[in-house]
Amino acid sequence: MNINERKENKLLNRVEITFSWRHTGKTTPSRKEVMDIVRTLEPGSNPDWIVVKDCVTRYGQPLTTGTAFIYGSAESMAVEPSYIHKRHESFRSGTADAAPAAEATKEGGDE
Repeated sequence: MNINERKENKLLNRVEITFSWRHTGKTTPSRKEVMDIVRTLEPGSNPDWIVVKDCVTRYGQPLTTGTAFIYGSAESMAVEPSYIHKRHESFRSGTADAAPAAEATKEGGDE
């Protein structure tokens, strides 16, 4: 992965990274794979506070480009729209296990 631009946005308490990833001979990387690599590029970042946006793979080319935001706190992530939070909730540490448990209680049982 190549970092094309890295900018610290102190007003929004985040680091903004524009990247390009050439994945010759491999499949298109998933959002989770992109988030894992971004986490290694920014040591000390919390994986729950990473948002990947504008992830686009070029047709016929093994090139994916996009933008990643690494927030400094959960409160600073409030600027993101609700659909972005919904899109990333399966990658968060606490919500992946809580969602199936909530669905199980909705179904009920033999009462």
